Amino acid sequence: MPIDIARARAETPGTANVLHFNNAGSSLMPQPVLDATVNYLNLEAQIGGYEAADRQEAQIERFYAAAAELLNCDPDEIAFIENATRAWDMAFYAIPFQLGDRILTARAEYASNVIAFLQMAEQRGVSVEVIPSEETGELSVSALRDMMDDHVKLIAMTHVPTNGGLVNPAAEVGQVAQEAGVLYLLDACQSVGQMPVDVQAIGCDMLSTTGRKYLRGPRGTGFLYVRREVIPVLEPPMLDLHAAQWTAPDQFITRDDARRFENWETNYAGKVGLATAIEYATSWGLDAIYARVQGLADSLRACLREIPGVTVTDIGTEQCGIVTFMVEGHPANEIQHTLARQAINVTTSSTSSTRFDMEARGLALIVRASVHYYNDEAEVERFCAAIREIAG
Repeated sequence: MPIDIARARAETPGTANVLHFNNAGSSLMPQPVLDATVNYLNLEAQIGGYEAADRQEAQIERFYAAAAELLNCDPDEIAFIENATRAWDMAFYAIPFQLGDRILTARAEYASNVIAFLQMAEQRGVSVEVIPSEETGELSVSALRDMMDDHVKLIAMTHVPTNGGLVNPAAEVGQVAQEAGVLYLLDACQSVGQMPVDVQAIGCDMLSTTGRKYLRGPRGTGFLYVRREVIPVLEPPMLDLHAAQWTAPDQFITRDDARRFENWETNYAGKVGLATAIEYATSWGLDAIYARVQGLADSLRACLREIPGVTVTDIGTEQCGIVTFMVEGHPANEIQHTLARQAINVTTSSTSSTRFDMEARGLALIVRASVHYYNDEAEVERFCAAIREIAG
């Protein structure tokens, strides 16, 4: 069923204030998510934090069922983490790397992930190798197959990179990983909430994501999926009395589910808000959301390409809601500030975020506009008019 745009915008109070094309940064929260989060905080203020958690236990726990339904897994394979980066870290640093192990990653991998790879190379002597891309930009599955051997310990890939609009072939990579018996970690912070993400179809062992981007949840929320079969071989880099039980003066037992990657203190209001955001997204339908997002992004790219002096820098056979571009003679950060004065939100993407990819394509700083289903065609037209005025 198509998205009811009027309803979506009515339930998104921020649309009355800004033209928000920064959904890949942090989306505008819908009213039900805002209400759930604020109501929980109000309850804490009225009766106390511990007491609110006790009273709202069922509402807090519903997060796990909602996230599991979203990803097509079981609730005990889900951990609530404060953000996507820390969720990714908890999975990555739990892998028992040894000297000579190989980590294979994509050209458009995000900086935080690559820094972790390089740290592991320093600490454990692993090698970090970039899988070549197809001419169209996405990871080359055939090149990945050619790189596989007994020393490959991990395939780590970003599903939707931050800076180019492309969607990497997650399921095809999963097939290679499963055939080789190699761990597969998928960074899905830009894809979950924008498109259907099914961990069974993809075949990943671990997946990290955030609440604040396309899921439209509160900031300071995220979660980690870990396939049940690999949980026992992943030792969390840190434990507390929530992730493990102290059973004797010199003994402890680590939890046997994904919550071994959590800690005791957590953002309860955010957890309730994220559960609401996930349920809100699934009520629209992820297929309908993705169709709407892709349609708006395609219209935006087409409009921008018609403006003299504008270069759209997106790549990939399959493209999503992220649209990147440059305007001749106008630095990207200048464009961002000019648009902000018109209540139009975008951001920029720099070499420091995706160095492998940006340097390979000769890019330094680009404008990133990212649409969501509650954006409308009038906003695309207004945005292009603003860029046309900047371009002169």
